[in-house]
Amino acid sequence: MSEFFSMGGYGSYIWSSYGVAAIAMIVLLLATLRGLRNSRRELDQLETVLHTKRQRRNRKSRKAT
Repeated sequence: MSEFFSMGGYGSYIWSSYGVAAIAMIVLLLATLRGLRNSRRELDQLETVLHTKRQRRNRKSRKAT
């Protein structure tokens, strides 16, 4: 088993490479989730603004008739 982990003398390089790759993927996942959260928040704000504008427009059209 120790021979497997030593990888023919290159174990420290190989396992550290796996570690760096795993950390990079975790960072990318977290950045993607943060971006998704920010996009959803922005979408909610835009939908609120659009809903408010529609309500104002409907009130104006009701008053005009």
